[in-house]
Amino acid sequence: MKDLFRALNDETRREILELLKEQDMTAGEIANHFHISKPSISHHLSLLKQAGLVVNYRNGQFIHYSLNMTVLDELMSWLLGFKK
Repeated sequence: MKDLFRALNDETRREILELLKEQDMTAGEIANHFHISKPSISHHLSLLKQAGLVVNYRNGQFIHYSLNMTVLDELMSWLLGFKK
């Protein structure tokens, strides 16, 4: 859970999640939406993967990233438990 909140604590990572909400993307496609280096984007993607928020798959020579809705569903369930 610590990795999850650490990943969500950064604005850039939250923006990456917003992009992936629309469609799966490669690291290069994600990087085109930001004014930071590609290695920085890779670092953010790595932290999102460690937290289980994104998964990746290879399609030819490209690696595509997508949201892992299972982890997001579990987080929402846990948070909604506090409303009781």
